[in-house]
Amino acid sequence: MALNKKPVTGMKDILPEEMEIREYVQRVISETYAGFGFTRIETPCVETIENLTSKSGGDNEKLIFRILKRGEKLNLETAQSQDDLVDSGLRYDLTVPLVRYYSNNSANLPTPFKALQMGNVWRADRPQRGRYRQFMQCDIDILGEADNLAEIELILATTKVLGKLDFKGFEIRINDRRLLKAMAGWAGFSESDYDAVFITIDKMDKIGIDGVKAELLENGYDAGVVDKYTALLEKAVSGDATLQGIMETIGEESAKAPVENLDTIISSVESAKEADFKMVFDPTLVRGMSYYTGTIFEIAIPEFGGSCGGGGRYDEMVGKFTGQSVPACGFSIGFERIVLLLTEKGFKVPGSGDGKAYLIEKGITGERLSEILSKASEERKSGKKILTVRMNKNKKFQKEQLEKAGYTEFEDFYKEALK
Repeated sequence: MALNKKPVTGMKDILPEEMEIREYVQRVISETYAGFGFTRIETPCVETIENLTSKSGGDNEKLIFRILKRGEKLNLETAQSQDDLVDSGLRYDLTVPLVRYYSNNSANLPTPFKALQMGNVWRADRPQRGRYRQFMQCDIDILGEADNLAEIELILATTKVLGKLDFKGFEIRINDRRLLKAMAGWAGFSESDYDAVFITIDKMDKIGIDGVKAELLENGYDAGVVDKYTALLEKAVSGDATLQGIMETIGEESAKAPVENLDTIISSVESAKEADFKMVFDPTLVRGMSYYTGTIFEIAIPEFGGSCGGGGRYDEMVGKFTGQSVPACGFSIGFERIVLLLTEKGFKVPGSGDGKAYLIEKGITGERLSEILSKASEERKSGKKILTVRMNKNKKFQKEQLEKAGYTEFEDFYKEALK
């Protein structure tokens, strides 16, 4: 029986043209973030199952690729549940591994610690455009900084990357989980209902305000509470309510700190930004991760029509490992979706067409071949990309293929000089 030549569902082979774009985007990310003082780190792709299922990853915990115990530890006959068979899993994001890494190594790290991670993660998700089961994530995080300078720097650094990749007119949507709770409390929802209410609010872009209202009523919430809440949301989404106006409307002391926080971040980023984008307060932005405690933000690029990255503040997560509170905030850029958009618009990596190909006739060996290879070495020393390859019978077609691969110069070498 022939082996299956196709990749596993939700994973893909990466062809050279896309690989060149991916490597270029990674270089831009690394160089830009390094300019903001972020340090590259790496964590294992496998984490203990207890860490991955610690209720820190929201719905992603349902999508874990679990790894069976090995050797004598795996006993199928005595296993009573899945927990008896599994002891680890593939990471579904880079945040949980980062927090474990920081908790384990904090004594040897500066404060605040500014981390950059790039690596593959795995989720047993339903594949669709821009969503895979194995995909690259690129995260920057600041641990040990309680001030909103962390949020400001994360947004400025990430938007500078997008600007360098020639993205324009995009939005950074921003909200604060504390404001979400203040608005829900003002409307009359009990604190125990907040998470369930926010799950419905998170669907606003798909089902609209009427859909949100209908779902909240279906879930059994009081009609007066639902009307009061959705009326405020509708007013805020339409732009009729400013942050200050929302704070005055609900009159909750709990709203003051998050409103002032958002005001500072938005005004600071707008005054210092280097890319063409807009900061937008979005009262319906929830972010699904349960570990967010304050500011949350998301990238919206018109060409994609959905989120192309996001993040926020997760001040309580380190404490789950160490028992000590450490402020933390992070931003993950949507690497796969950025690469998809660049590929779809025919993006060419700067300098990718500067290659030169030596076409060497078959039969050239010995001293003559050594001379050609020495010449190629000398050209490479000057920074040129030189490909040495045997000449095909159909040289015209061969050159056409090489031109598609980025080679614009050719030099032909024959056993004897052409007459």
